[in-house]
Amino acid sequence: MGIGFIRRVGLCALIAGATLSFSAGCADAEITQAQSELPTEVLTITGHNGEAHRFTVEIARSPQEQEIGEMFRKQIAPDRGMLFLWSKPQESAMWMRNTFVPLDLVFIDTDHRIHAIEENAVPLSEGIISSHGIVGSVLELPGGTTERLGLVVGDRVDSIAFGAKVSPQ
Repeated sequence: MGIGFIRRVGLCALIAGATLSFSAGCADAEITQAQSELPTEVLTITGHNGEAHRFTVEIARSPQEQEIGEMFRKQIAPDRGMLFLWSKPQESAMWMRNTFVPLDLVFIDTDHRIHAIEENAVPLSEGIISSHGIVGSVLELPGGTTERLGLVVGDRVDSIAFGAKVSPQ
């Protein structure tokens, strides 16, 4: 997918105030292709009605993995996604540069609850999508997933990935 928590907005170009606050690893080379599949974990979202929805998500830990995200991918299976784990809680800003499929962006707070949802983010848009507050991670799902499953702010998100070590940003 290609939401660039200003991750693609130019981790490098917009570092000041961008989701990521690091300067190392910003290459001048332009990203031109999808990255290989990242390691995966199971993630479950338990809705307000108690129904559990299971996904297999790629885990984007390093700044480079996060910068590329789901850029250039042509499809995402309905039960798949990508989880961006921040090394510290922060306000997140994403975009859809070089992302060809619509995505639902699920901003997850440090208590592992849905903080905010942006449904059907427009492919290839460079408009900034904000978390509207501090979050610990962001989950990208195929566009329309949150509406189809009835997911809302406050729903619980569980995965062993939340306990994993994250690369410093």
